[in-house]
Amino acid sequence: MTEVAAVPDQAPDGSLFQQIQQFYARQMRLLDHGAVEEWADTFTEDGVFDQNVAGPLTGRATIAVAAQKRVDQIVAEGITRRHWLGMLEVDPRDEQGVVRTRYYAFSMATERGGRPQITASTYAEDSLVRHEGGWLVRYRRVTHDGTT
Repeated sequence: MTEVAAVPDQAPDGSLFQQIQQFYARQMRLLDHGAVEEWADTFTEDGVFDQNVAGPLTGRATIAVAAQKRVDQIVAEGITRRHWLGMLEVDPRDEQGVVRTRYYAFSMATERGGRPQITASTYAEDSLVRHEGGWLVRYRRVTHDGTT
């Protein structure tokens, strides 16, 4: 018979989990609607967006420029893009008040009159910090499936 080790209950309280879910829903909606400056403002001033398929982007301004290029390309192609995040794990704050999250994310594209196609499947890890009653991404690491 297989013994199963007990896993310590480190689940965040419901309020924290709900806040983080709401943060991600708003953040992804901003990006999907092309509100690049507002989306970039969900990162700390020195925030990092790091993907295993490109070099890391550091700072809001750099993140915004890269995101705007991508949004412009998508608009020019006549594509509607949507992000879906799921399987969210939220680790309660550490001594410095940082919340760590892990989640899966899909990016989908739909051509005018077409059917949605998954364009990316990823695993992401974020470090979030509290800021003026909300949350900001200090560091985001995105690993694209099929690339490692």
